[in-house]
Amino acid sequence: MTDLAPKLFLYIVIILSAVVHEYSHAFMANELGDDTAKRMGRLTLNPLKHIDIMGTVIVPLFLLFTSGIFIGWAKPVPYDPFKLKGPKDDLKVALAGPGSNLAMAIIVSGLYFLMTILAGNLANIGLIAPFVAQIIYINISLALFNLIPVPPLDGSKILGVILPARWAMMIERVGVFGIVIALWVGMMVVPYLASIVFFVITGFGRLF
Repeated sequence: MTDLAPKLFLYIVIILSAVVHEYSHAFMANELGDDTAKRMGRLTLNPLKHIDIMGTVIVPLFLLFTSGIFIGWAKPVPYDPFKLKGPKDDLKVALAGPGSNLAMAIIVSGLYFLMTILAGNLANIGLIAPFVAQIIYINISLALFNLIPVPPLDGSKILGVILPARWAMMIERVGVFGIVIALWVGMMVVPYLASIVFFVITGFGRLF
């Protein structure tokens, strides 16, 4: 396998994982009474509906081919909080995205270990282990990255529900610096936290 192929595999996984992330936001909002995303065609798993030029194309490709780090995001799903049924439904919508990525990591890990049991020998399916590990690790990383409490990431929306209104407004005023902070935390902190969560989910201290 050439050096290009693993990077392209990572990129495809990032795209698909980000799509599931945004779809989950749209699905949760729709279930809670807000059909804004559905009306705008975002309640779909079609990647073309969720691509953000900066977060889905430029940043992840640049980082993958220059540093090997994978960070990315898709176009935020629009929703109208005034259409939601309950006062804390904002929190459910915000958590749906990161939650879907963690769920994918757990499900893929479970399916892989089920396959090892059915195969009877880890070596029989050992060739796919690195790819499975990457899928798990990427989804963990996306979940943690999006939980960083700066706009426009989900973490800021979660704090907006939990914190008093004046503190929430201060967070939203971070503006463009939020992206800078998020990228720094994503590169310097998220990989270490992702390794810990990876170990908790899979039992392995590093990639397979």
